Amino acid sequence: MKYFKHTNNKKGFTLLLAVLITSIILGMSVGISVFIIRELLISSIGRESQKAFFAADSGVECSLYWDLKQNAFATSSTRVISCAGASPTVGGISGISEFDLAFTNGACVHVKVDKTIPPNTRIDSAGHNTCNLSDPNRVERTLRVSY
Repeated sequence: MKYFKHTNNKKGFTLLLAVLITSIILGMSVGISVFIIRELLISSIGRESQKAFFAADSGVECSLYWDLKQNAFATSSTRVISCAGASPTVGGISGISEFDLAFTNGACVHVKVDKTIPPNTRIDSAGHNTCNLSDPNRVERTLRVSY
């Protein structure tokens, strides 16, 4: 009869356990990192969208002030207005005035005031987070006001 000697080989178990725990922690770290990076991108897009929206709002406010308080968009003559450090010429026979404004935070706005359907006025204000046309992260927000 042969007797088999029962041996207790536990030498590789500690290494296997260490590799398993390390890989679990690494996987969780990568998952959390991906989540954080995605949230940072979403936050950045929201900030740039807000910048574009406020540029569009500033264009509307400028137009409303100069139209309602100063009657600068009259269809009989042209007039120079002043907004955000710019002095565009508006008004005139065509009844449509367009001008651009640039702001100190890098945002800009293109404003179109249409008075061709009396007694109505329509203001289209397209705000951008950057004035650089080739910027791949350029965001546009447009406001339309009719009265």
